[in-house]
Amino acid sequence: MSSSDSLWQRELPMFPLGSVVLPGVGIPLQVFEPRYRALVMTCLTEDRLFGSVLIERGSEVGGGDQRGSVGTLIRIAQAEEAPGGRWAVMGVGIERLRVLEWRTDDPYPMCFAEAWPDGDESAQTPDFIASVLDQTMALTVRLGVDGADGDSMPELDENPSISSFQLAALSPLGPLDRLAALKAQNPDARLNLLSDSLAEQFALLDAIDALDGNGGSVAEP
Repeated sequence: MSSSDSLWQRELPMFPLGSVVLPGVGIPLQVFEPRYRALVMTCLTEDRLFGSVLIERGSEVGGGDQRGSVGTLIRIAQAEEAPGGRWAVMGVGIERLRVLEWRTDDPYPMCFAEAWPDGDESAQTPDFIASVLDQTMALTVRLGVDGADGDSMPELDENPSISSFQLAALSPLGPLDRLAALKAQNPDARLNLLSDSLAEQFALLDAIDALDGNGGSVAEP
């Protein structure tokens, strides 16, 4: 199966995570739990593909987690086994998927899934995309995100679908906001969601700064 098989359905190994993987974005994984080490070794002998969904409740380790039904198909780009059996894996998000049915968790989680193609509506202008990128980088600087300096701009993919996912990954958003971006109907809806979320965070930071400037209290009218 390749990413061009737009309407695929298949049984798929799954690696639920406490974060949201997005198409067009790399995801580094340190794999140490025996069931996920088995998943990696199986994938490397087959087509290097597995899926991931957000763990909505519970933990990545030990099982018993409550998993979402929308996620991302991931291809292993690099994998290196360390002494003791731990794997360092670099995966790349390929496209969205929907879980139709969870299957066995032995030896690792499996599901029957289908592709969920992104909507093709993309009327937003390059200027609007650049504006969302500017807002994103400005917020990362204001929040003091590691590595954010505001001087260098990441290069986005020319495909509007992929670039909108990349912007969601660059934005300092929480897992639920990233999940909302993943579920957005099309690139335009995703960009509008991101722009609104960024504006809300700037407004919140401005309000906090105003309170700090007033000694932590709100001035009387």
